Amino acid sequence: MLLAQAAVQPTVPDTVRWSWTGTAIIVGACLLCLLIIPRTIRYPHVGNKMPLPFPAVFNNPSIGSFLASMSAGHIIGVGTVLSLTILGTLK
Repeated sequence: MLLAQAAVQPTVPDTVRWSWTGTAIIVGACLLCLLIIPRTIRYPHVGNKMPLPFPAVFNNPSIGSFLASMSAGHIIGVGTVLSLTILGTLK
């Protein structure tokens, strides 16, 4: 078991910690995806509606399109945070 652990090399430095900057990047990516994705889904209004403030701004998405937008936003946001951390831009 110890041999297998020693063979794995981390791709992210050990100094990566939680920060407000990373949080802001992920929140921004999620909001950007929430603005774009419900407008590009073929049937964004099928199903129960998500009770969001300003429904016209967010295209009044269903729960499914909201979850898809948040999932994509987190994937893009985490990728951005990890990339900026590896490049040394984000600390």
